[in-house]
Amino acid sequence: MGLLRGLRDFADLKRHARWQKERLAAYQRNELSALVRFAVENSPLYRELYAGRDLDDFAALPSIDKQLMMERFDDLNTAGLPADDLMEFALAQERSGDFSGYFDGRWVVGLSSGTSGGRGLVLTDRQVTERLPSVFAARSGVPLSLLPWRIVFMLRVFSQGFADIASPLVSITYVPTMTDPTEVVRRAREQRANILTAPPSVLRLLAPYADQLPRVQLLVSYAEVLDDHVAAEIRAAFGVPLIQIYQASEGAIACTCAHGNLHINEDLVYVELLDADGAPVTEPGVPCSEMLVTNLYNRAQPLIRYRMGDVITLGEPCSCGSAFRTIGRIIGRRDDVLWVPCGDKLKPLFPDLACRWIIAASGEIAEYRVEQHSPDALSIALQLPEDADRAAIEADVCDAFRERLAELGLGPVEVSVSTLEPGAITVGAKPKRFVRHFSQP
Repeated sequence: MGLLRGLRDFADLKRHARWQKERLAAYQRNELSALVRFAVENSPLYRELYAGRDLDDFAALPSIDKQLMMERFDDLNTAGLPADDLMEFALAQERSGDFSGYFDGRWVVGLSSGTSGGRGLVLTDRQVTERLPSVFAARSGVPLSLLPWRIVFMLRVFSQGFADIASPLVSITYVPTMTDPTEVVRRAREQRANILTAPPSVLRLLAPYADQLPRVQLLVSYAEVLDDHVAAEIRAAFGVPLIQIYQASEGAIACTCAHGNLHINEDLVYVELLDADGAPVTEPGVPCSEMLVTNLYNRAQPLIRYRMGDVITLGEPCSCGSAFRTIGRIIGRRDDVLWVPCGDKLKPLFPDLACRWIIAASGEIAEYRVEQHSPDALSIALQLPEDADRAAIEADVCDAFRERLAELGLGPVEVSVSTLEPGAITVGAKPKRFVRHFSQP
């Protein structure tokens, strides 16, 4: 990407964030209209889905999910590329550990993590990914004062799309999340890294080594829900700012502004938050029942009204002045929400609330897992130090749940608490803390 193009993209992205609501709404309408018409013309799947429908009534268009996307990937993508060939290419990269290179010299191919079901393909034109340095500079929340950015980037897998963020002022060193912490420290010191980016569980794992990373001036979290207590623990250990990026296979959803709030990238993705009746959720603090995301920039794999499966709340307007909506909380995935009795009905128990009950019971709880096999039964497994008073901590967690549920008028729920064997939760793996074994009511 040329320097002038990059500077223009950077300036445009900064300008968009200062738009008033009316200007932003007009831009979104134009982008959505153009995207829908492009999809109908170039994607057999969307041509079929939207047949006979009013293309200008965006909110009435059918939504899609990962299952449909993968079942009909050959018909969904506009490049005419077979899913089998792309999957073979991506899996070959996984086997070799070399994630560089483009499919047919043009296409960036990635695999989603599979936390929302089976693995999904992500297809992007390199002309788009090569413009990512401008997006990262304008929207990542990383201060320009830290340039040149020397980034240690940690994730389960890498891809050419991440590599394309690199530029003369941005160097990226990829380190897999399963890497031993001492090796992470060695690589970071070798690269003189001033920015450490990783999922929260990995940053937490690296916290005891913070004093060995004196050059690190900023931490960036992504890929998992960043719980408040974990954020506080990480900040205290490193003594530097911690910002969050809400990035998914579906697009660059939200980034942190200079005032510390997470803003939806309203010019890059169109996010619809709906309640249980399908009505828009606009009030801050109210959890959505459905989150639909439309990627406004990826024409190779159009994702229009894509069901994310995440549960979030909106935040209050930000003092930075941007009309881009803020996210108050990223609660987790819909499958993470527990459902417990309340009279003759079931009510949701959101994972962030259950998390607070657990971690408030004892400071010795390193990790945990909550499983629900039926609405009236919860099992909680704790990972504790070997010298911890397991019986006392298990009893405290059990009592906390029973008391808090009763205070909320929820229950009865049978709560059982046990302790995991050491190593039961893999270090560096993406933790699945909440597992519900029955369908959402």
